Amino acid sequence: MKIALMDPGIGLLAAAAAVRRLRPDADLVLSSDPGSMPWGPRTPQDIAARALAIAEAAAAHRPDALIVACNTATLHALPALRARLGPGTPVIGTVPAVEPAAAGGGPVAVWATPAALGSRRLRGLIRTFANGVRVTEVPCPGLSDAVEHADEAAVARAVAAAAERTPDDARAVVLGCTHYELVAERIRTAVQQPGAPPLVLHGSAGPVAAQALRRIGEGPAPQAPAEGTLTVILNGREAPLPAAALAYREGRLLQPVGSAPGIRP
Repeated sequence: MKIALMDPGIGLLAAAAAVRRLRPDADLVLSSDPGSMPWGPRTPQDIAARALAIAEAAAAHRPDALIVACNTATLHALPALRARLGPGTPVIGTVPAVEPAAAGGGPVAVWATPAALGSRRLRGLIRTFANGVRVTEVPCPGLSDAVEHADEAAVARAVAAAAERTPDDARAVVLGCTHYELVAERIRTAVQQPGAPPLVLHGSAGPVAAQALRRIGEGPAPQAPAEGTLTVILNGREAPLPAAALAYREGRLLQPVGSAPGIRP
């Protein structure tokens, strides 16, 4: 079994780690193009072209499924990716987890990149699933870039600024960028109010990993004895896992070659 994941940067680590936890025997292919970040300011046509190039590099390894571990790529390129890879390779997109967050009753804060906030997709999710639930959209400028480079000081500044914009009574936070899941506990600590009920964070990594396995007719087997392989593709060529990835627990889970200095899990 082989699962490929694509993202412009290391935002795919959370979903890849979720697949690894569910199926330690799965072979993983991680395809990215970090030099092209950020994608938010790019045109939809440019994003779609870059997403197709990243996906084709992964598809050369003949995966059983492809996870688009990026909200922006899902928004602008999912139909094109499905058309290019064809019906034989399921393509699983990523969307902000507004539905499960709103089901908890709210109030809900959605943390996302400035480019994602106000998008028709996000507004559609809120309109469809958060009827009667107060939702606050919280821009997080610079956070995904800080996470991408494992810049601890920049992450701390961006998280603190977004926490200031988050209502004190928020009971759930939707992590609307896959990069944010790598610093989820930092976000929880920054937003949690003293004496308030525990804050619930809603990411997409676990659900998309489970969906990928379902689409290929596989189920969880966390005790599987075999250890799956890891193939990393950067800019279309095989490469080691980026050093910044090893600053995060998810990266070390995928390739436990020792820790790297950087953000603590």
